[in-house]
Amino acid sequence: MGSISVACYKPKPGCERALSELVRDHLPPLRSQGLVTERQSIVMRAADGTIIEVFEWVSQDAIAGAHGNPVVLDLWKKFEAVCSYETPANVPEFQNMFAHFEPL
Repeated sequence: MGSISVACYKPKPGCERALSELVRDHLPPLRSQGLVTERQSIVMRAADGTIIEVFEWVSQDAIAGAHGNPVVLDLWKKFEAVCSYETPANVPEFQNMFAHFEPL
């Protein structure tokens, strides 16, 4: 059974474009490793510039396996260079009953 993930990426100063490009190309490497489904991701931007991505892992085992996968670890290093990870609760829009974002 799949698992839907909500990831929140806050760009480091001057890294907005690099982060957008990474998010755009995020799923193909994960798919090549059999870790995420073919489901289309949803990508959006909060007012503070945080990018939110909603996507589906193949399973909990796939999530666990990602933490030791060299392809994924390389991808995560690229993300860490251009952003910090936020919990959804720290994104102001998620404090509203209905959160609204700019689609990307």
